[in-house]
Amino acid sequence: MQFISTRVFSLGLAFIAGIFAVIHSAPQAVAQTGPGWITLLDAQKMGDWDQVGASNWRLEDGAVVADTKTSEGAAHLLSKESYTDFMLHIEFWASDDANSGIFLRCNNREKINDRNCYEANIFDQRKDPSYGTGAIVRHVEIDPMPKAGGKWNTYEITVKGRDISVMLNGETTAVLRSGLLTEGPFSLQHGAGVIKFRKVAIKPL
Repeated sequence: MQFISTRVFSLGLAFIAGIFAVIHSAPQAVAQTGPGWITLLDAQKMGDWDQVGASNWRLEDGAVVADTKTSEGAAHLLSKESYTDFMLHIEFWASDDANSGIFLRCNNREKINDRNCYEANIFDQRKDPSYGTGAIVRHVEIDPMPKAGGKWNTYEITVKGRDISVMLNGETTAVLRSGLLTEGPFSLQHGAGVIKFRKVAIKPL
């Protein structure tokens, strides 16, 4: 009897571990298909954005692409709406030399930078990698820095009250508690290299 009970217990543990592994290996992005999500950009539409700076943004092969910047500073696709609390789901592809990022709660619609917005960075070759890909520039460093170049990636960003969390490909890379910026639009940046966005969805909270 003891042998049978032990075996059943072991099988039960194995079953629970298997279910746990399946749940945690599933893409986190499934959440963005639920109620309340608004798709701003996808494989069929570039969407409606304000442009700050200039680049050759276009819809190509199922993604919004930029690879040639024509303004002196970085170029941005800036959301029409301002947001306070929200979740963002962003699918992007970056070249190894890309300089890009997701700018949050920007307080100046005409001048977008990492001082008047929170920036979840996309920059594998940043000279100081502590604020490279996965970091929140000027606020949360990252070590080791994950690489996003040459593949499709998913950013899932939650901004609520003073709390901001950044997940890259299902792994939390930065958590910030700050009351510096409370509301504003968000932007998709092209600073250098090639950047592609094939889906951008937001859920106001």
